[in-house]
Amino acid sequence: MQLGALLTRLSDENDAAVALDALGDVVLLAQIQEMGEQHDETPGEYVANASRRYAAQAGDEDWLALMTAIERADDPARVVLGKMLRWALASDAAPAPATSGGCSCGSGGCDDHR
Repeated sequence: MQLGALLTRLSDENDAAVALDALGDVVLLAQIQEMGEQHDETPGEYVANASRRYAAQAGDEDWLALMTAIERADDPARVVLGKMLRWALASDAAPAPATSGGCSCGSGGCDDHR
């Protein structure tokens, strides 16, 4: 399966839930259930949203690591899903960046707030 097709399939929460179950990683499943509850999402919703966020927000190093892992994997789809989910869990667990001046842009000198 091509990466684009996998990402498209993961955007459907039912397919995402099936893929999560197929991983068979009970620790990862528990982490996703816990984080999903914090964001008011089912595990399938969390997986679908995590794959979207990875596609939109992952950095070049994240993508390079993913491509390298895919090349070495016996089951590339499993590797992709696992890496995306662990990336999303780490991102969600990280503290929100501090902003100054109440502006979400973080500049503290935003023209919108002067």
